[in-house]
Amino acid sequence: MIFLNTMIMGTLISISAYSWMGMWMGLEINLLSIIPLFNSTKNMFSSESSLKYFLTQAMASLVLLFSIILMMSQTEFISPSMNSSFMMLLNSALLMKLGAAPFHFWFPEVMEGLNWNNCLILLTWQKIAPMILIMNNPLNMKFMVIIILVSLIISSLMSLNQISLRKILTFSSINHIAWMISTMMTSFSIWLLYFVIYSMITLNIILIFNYTNSFYLKQIINSVNYNKTLKFTLMLNFMSLAGLPPFIGFIPKWLTINWMIYNNFYLVAFMLTISTSIILFVYMRIIFSSLLISHLEPKMSQIKINNFWMILINTFTLTSFIIMVLFINMA
Repeated sequence: MIFLNTMIMGTLISISAYSWMGMWMGLEINLLSIIPLFNSTKNMFSSESSLKYFLTQAMASLVLLFSIILMMSQTEFISPSMNSSFMMLLNSALLMKLGAAPFHFWFPEVMEGLNWNNCLILLTWQKIAPMILIMNNPLNMKFMVIIILVSLIISSLMSLNQISLRKILTFSSINHIAWMISTMMTSFSIWLLYFVIYSMITLNIILIFNYTNSFYLKQIINSVNYNKTLKFTLMLNFMSLAGLPPFIGFIPKWLTINWMIYNNFYLVAFMLTISTSIILFVYMRIIFSSLLISHLEPKMSQIKINNFWMILINTFTLTSFIIMVLFINMA
């Protein structure tokens, strides 16, 4: 519990710091706190993931500290200069911490060795500090557009033919990172709305995976075929995560596309739409597999699922129809 508290404290220190060194210290407190959490399950895979995460984050922290020192040396430690090359180096280090492509090389491998609770932390909470820090930096628009396009292309192509649920969520996260970077270039309020909705939907999906102890497609398909309520809620959450109307996941994507077009980012808006279609295919493959395959493994029949709790934890998604109608009426 103490490591969880210090992890949260590190993130809060980082996003509320008035200096670059304070920001860097907050990120380091967060890193040193999350490693014991990742390694708490005491197995070979979690230890390997913890080591990979530590090495990549330490390398990103080294680049971050180097860029901060270079910027501060320009003005004799009084106020950092906004030299574009140094800022690009600093933003690259933050993007590596975030897991955006092409700095994503560590992300799938680390996710594959974690349990679902740690996966949830990595997919949601660990995105907050790097994103807010990037948002408060002067952004090189051409550089950020390249990051967005590369993230969209890699996440779309790499998610095809995946059978690991953790890797599917990883590449889905990289795709959503591209969407959130797009919102960071235009509006903080849209980014906040996008991040909250994404986190809630991801929480629902991971709760289902954790409840059924499923890590691969075959396992979750057998689990949802045993329970119709589970199948229904999983379908709703995946369609909402894909941004299909009238689910609540459509609202932030709709606002993002509108802002992209309004600010003349036509290529980015087009690529966002195309990549979402490919990611939707990946999600629909899971949904259709659960609908068309009715064979049950003998072991799966032993899993007892409480329908009440499944509906309760997915209330956010189940009420998305009402929220969507209210939002359209207000707009």
